[in-house]
Parts: sequence; C-alpha cells; structure tokens
Amino acid sequence: MADLKNFGESLAGQFRGLSGRHPGQWPLAPRLLCSVGVLTVAMILGWFLYWSGQIDELNAGEAAELQLRDAYKSKIQQSINLEGLRKQKDQVREYVATLEKQLPSKAEMDALLSDINQAGVGRGLQFELFRPGQVIVRDYYAELPIDIKVTGNYHDVGAFTSDIANLPRIVTLNNMSLSAAASGVLTLEAIAKTFRYLDQDEILAQRKVAAEKTKGKP
Repeated sequence: MADLKNFGESLAGQFRGLSGRHPGQWPLAPRLLCSVGVLTVAMILGWFLYWSGQIDELNAGEAAELQLRDAYKSKIQQSINLEGLRKQKDQVREYVATLEKQLPSKAEMDALLSDINQAGVGRGLQFELFRPGQVIVRDYYAELPIDIKVTGNYHDVGAFTSDIANLPRIVTLNNMSLSAAASGVLTLEAIAKTFRYLDQDEILAQRKVAAEKTKGKP
C-alpha cells in the first residue's frame, strides 16, 4: 500500500509546476497524456473531415460494383439467348405481316363492303339495312362499323354468318339480335365491324396527336 501511495504521489508530482514550462521539458507522464490527447483529437478530426467521406465513397463503389456485376450477368444471359430471340423476332414479324394482309387499305374498303353485301345476296338474303358508320381511328388501325339488317330462312342466315367469318379480310359481327316472324322468316340485326390499316398521312396525324398529348402532360 505504501508503494502504491508513493507511486500515486510521484505521479501527481509530475503534474505540478507545469505552468510556464515548455512541453518538451515536462515529465514523462504529462507528455504521454498530452500525446494521447493530441492523437485522439487528430483521429476525431480525421474521421469527420476525411475518413468518413472515404468510407462513403468506398460503400458507394461497392454498391456500383454489385450493380455492374448484375448487369454483366444479365447481358451474358441475353447474349446466350440472342439467337433464340432473333428467331422469335422473325416469327413475330411474319405473324404481323400475315395479320396486315388481312387488313385492307383505305382504297380497298369499298371492295370489302361489296364483299360483305355479296355474302348476303349470294345466300338469298334480303338487306333491309346496310349503313356504314363513322370511321373510328385507333393508334395503329381504323375501325368501320356497319349497321346491317337481313332477312331470310334459318340456314341461309347461318351460312351468311359463316361466310362473313371466312372472308379473306377481318370482319366481325357484334351485338347480334335474331328474331323470327310468324311466317318463319328470320331477321338478323348486327353491327359488322371491319378494320383497315392506316395510310401514311393518318399515321403521321396520329403521331402528332400523341406527341401533343405527351407534351401537354404536367
């Protein structure tokens, strides 16, 4: 206990009378304590002024590396499947080309309307109404509704609807209503819809409208 007490007094004595003395002339204990304090302050300042930013940059770099690795793996996978994707693209093009052949041009619409009328006349049906409506322009095609009303016997009406379905151009019958008279004659009322692809002027007009809508959005 005496040795410990003497050591404490000796250590405390080293901190007396330091005022006015150059730090290089201080005893060992004050110099060590001062060095530890200076080192601690330097580390704290270094952390806030330099190291913290470096660590943030390191973390950001690691995150970017992970993203690049994922993108690289995705591109490798795409390159492996590239040939299959090209074949699928060619198949889609062929399918679209086939569908486009089923859509008449604007100049061919009159001939198609004649084909629809002839499908009914050829089956011996009587047209009581055949009225083309207003053309509805969609994004990539135009739709023409036609109000029709035909009368005839059961088999002829059924054959007429089958003929419409088998036309080389796309024609659909919508909102069909079938009624029978006392004489057994059937009356079919429906909206026949046919479709055509847009000509170049119509495509440009549609693109202009779409661009104006996009520009007007907030």
